[in-house]
Amino acid sequence: MRRVGVVGAGGRMGQEVCRAVAGTDDLELVAAVDPRLAGTDLATAGPDLPPLVVSGDVETLAAAGTEVVVDFTDAQAARRNLPWCAGRGIHAVVGTTGLDEADMAELRRLFDGSTANAVVAANFAIGAVVLVRCCELAAPLMDQVEVIELHHDQKRDAPSGTALHTAERIAEARRAAGVGPLPEDQTTLTLLPGARGGEGPGGVRIHSVRLRGLVAHEEVVFGALGQSLTLRHDAYDRRSFMPGVLLAVRNVAGRPGLTEGLGPILGF
Repeated sequence: MRRVGVVGAGGRMGQEVCRAVAGTDDLELVAAVDPRLAGTDLATAGPDLPPLVVSGDVETLAAAGTEVVVDFTDAQAARRNLPWCAGRGIHAVVGTTGLDEADMAELRRLFDGSTANAVVAANFAIGAVVLVRCCELAAPLMDQVEVIELHHDQKRDAPSGTALHTAERIAEARRAAGVGPLPEDQTTLTLLPGARGGEGPGGVRIHSVRLRGLVAHEEVVFGALGQSLTLRHDAYDRRSFMPGVLLAVRNVAGRPGLTEGLGPILGF
């Protein structure tokens, strides 16, 4: 059985990862790290969680013989945790958002020179990965596009990492097809600042919605002469991310260096 440790174990996503790992036959949850819950029993943090003493120190991961670390923390913590994993030869699966291109370049360097590998994904919902692939197919064929991402009101970052990744893949697909940049926005009078959203990679406009009751949702609207194409993915429960997380945990050891996103694991 592959030995798994979870960093950020007390958070909403961290708890779901702990439940998911504990519920498998081929993975074993051997360590849970979260400074906010250090010294407590993980089972008291939420329903259906396994009994395990939570540590506040990542060194516990090494002491427990962890083979794969799953990190759902924040960008600041991940910038400490991931070099630690690379330096100790422990594979990492990362769902933390807020990592920028400089961070990714550093992770490529770290894991290319390590016996450990890493999978970093903006979104572990398999449906969301399929949506991005569909966007790549549509991007060169349509004239314009905008992204609307909708999340719960406790999300810290805007726009979401998934929306930025989607815009990057759209822009790259257009560049690869040689269709040129998106047309300039023709809006000349903005009555409220930010009404047209933020300009993301390749000039793709991104709009962020934050509301109670939402989990994670993305809508991509393409426009062309006399037509539009709307692609949407909805995650109604955080459990929707767990098949993708477990897929990455099971595959990371066989993927040298840094793998960005679930697409390469899924074959696209």
